Amino acid sequence: MSADASVDVAQGAPQVTDAAYVRLAEIIAADGRTDAHLRVSVLGGGCSGFQYKFELDTERAEDDLVLSKDDVAVVIDSVSAPFLSGAVIDFKRELIGERFAIDNPNAASTCGCGTSFSI
Repeated sequence: MSADASVDVAQGAPQVTDAAYVRLAEIIAADGRTDAHLRVSVLGGGCSGFQYKFELDTERAEDDLVLSKDDVAVVIDSVSAPFLSGAVIDFKRELIGERFAIDNPNAASTCGCGTSFSI
């Protein structure tokens, strides 16, 4: 794991659960792009002020935060990294469906769907 200096060291770098890495490996294998990784971004918008974006990507910037295990990587851009300091990126299987989810200690509130938050 490499860390960017802009991540709040008091909170710590984001963590990725084994469930998220396993599901990501399955998605990448099904997609057929062995150079792909999951890019997690924080964007302005959503019903609470900020929203999470998850996408398969093959590009990496020099200042990206890279979290990896067993050749599977989650990449976070340097602008989004401080918003995710101390967060846990997980993959959840629930009655209503499956999704990547973020438990973010920086979020003062979240919306019902869990994809947007406020600070």
